Amino acid sequence: MTAGRLEGKVALITGSDSGIGQATAIEFAKEGADVAVHYLHDSDGAEKTRAAVTAAGRRAMVARADVSDEDQVASLFDQAVDAFGSIDILMNNAGVDASGTPVAELATEVWDRAIRTNVYGYFFCCRRFAQLRLAAGGEGKIINVSSVHADNPNPGGSDYDCSKGAIRMLTRTLALELAEHKINVNSLAPGMVLTPFNQAAIDDPELLDKQVQSIPMKRAAQPEEIARLAVFLASSDSDYVTGASYVMDGGLMINLGQGA
Repeated sequence: MTAGRLEGKVALITGSDSGIGQATAIEFAKEGADVAVHYLHDSDGAEKTRAAVTAAGRRAMVARADVSDEDQVASLFDQAVDAFGSIDILMNNAGVDASGTPVAELATEVWDRAIRTNVYGYFFCCRRFAQLRLAAGGEGKIINVSSVHADNPNPGGSDYDCSKGAIRMLTRTLALELAEHKINVNSLAPGMVLTPFNQAAIDDPELLDKQVQSIPMKRAAQPEEIARLAVFLASSDSDYVTGASYVMDGGLMINLGQGA
């Protein structure tokens, strides 16, 4: 991997206190980017991310925000711009997982929580980023972390699945709107990744082994693997890529029809 692909760039990564967001912040820093670290609850995790970014020789700042709140998103962006002067890369990663509740039993407030965080949160951040980049004359990268569940539904996952499907279409629509301004908009659609979303499997090797059996590679991804693809999408290497969804799932999606 060529070093310095993000030299001189500033990235804002939501949910960068753990998992994919934290791993991406570190990889971005290794490639030369300064990073605005965002968290909601895990301030210790955010500080660990900050420490890793600075250890890589780049600048970092930490800000707390609930991305489902429009005013807090505005404040988050203002803090990042105050710290770094601009934002060149936005990675929307903060989100909530599926409730595990069937639609017939799903409380409206549980549905709202997923949609407001996973859809409105991405919308608020994308809109503010687009405004900033257009005011600066264009150019920039948006990476929206989606999921294989944008296409593959799970019983009890309607709140999460619908939110991820919406993110896919938000990504594609934005790509059309912003292409002429040289602002690339793409999404990452991971399968099973060993992050806090899958903490139960991380803590239980037998459960993990059971859950990966439908994955042709018979393993889950490490966050760093997703992060390295994010580096490509954030760099000039992807300048002719927009509106795409990169599935990274060890072959899960192409294996779902086997045995039918």
